[in-house]
Amino acid sequence: APADLAALRNLPWSGIARVTLGGFDMLISRTGYTGERVAYEVFVHPDRLVELWEKLLELGRDAGIKPCGLAARDSLRIEAGLPLYGHEMAGPLNLTMGAAGFGTFPKFYKPFFVGREAYIASETKRNAVVVRFRVPEKGQPMPQQLDPVVDDRGRVVGKVTSCSLDTEGYLLGQAYVRDDVTKVGTALQVLVTPRREPKPREALKLGDRVSLPVGIEVISRFPR
Repeated sequence: APADLAALRNLPWSGIARVTLGGFDMLISRTGYTGERVAYEVFVHPDRLVELWEKLLELGRDAGIKPCGLAARDSLRIEAGLPLYGHEMAGPLNLTMGAAGFGTFPKFYKPFFVGREAYIASETKRNAVVVRFRVPEKGQPMPQQLDPVVDDRGRVVGKVTSCSLDTEGYLLGQAYVRDDVTKVGTALQVLVTPRREPKPREALKLGDRVSLPVGIEVISRFPR
């Protein structure tokens, strides 16, 4: 219906609308998780999900539409500096919105919200934050979640939260690191978890390979 198309075209950033398009009753929000300013998420009844998926592929064939999975989405959201629950939020490091770099979202001026006191207490003690990093040398092993980040003196200053490939083929990731190493251009290293169990030091012989730290560089949290 024209009214539904108009509602979709006029949808503001983070807005949501209920529309009927092509016979599908849907909720559409302008909250795409790829870093694009014009992007959408579509919510449809599970019984019609496959039908909608096939229809979208059919209608978009001439425009070059292609299906992609979570790994592709993950690379885009990391490139955009966006956090993911279980990585930059909550997860094994129990990170808050403040730690994730989105401390303006919880509003301290509100007299009450669930977890307000605990959140304020954690922010008072917090001395680290999530940054983006790039591996400047191609062909390096990919840092994994919870791999230690160390400074030039070998001191552990943080942990990796996410990593993927960017559009130029470089490894790009995010890490929760101490406040004193967050400056853009700071050179750090990651002790990447080896894919194979390393040999004991006493068993090493000439010609054996050992794992070396992977050099990374802190970059701006969000693309410019």
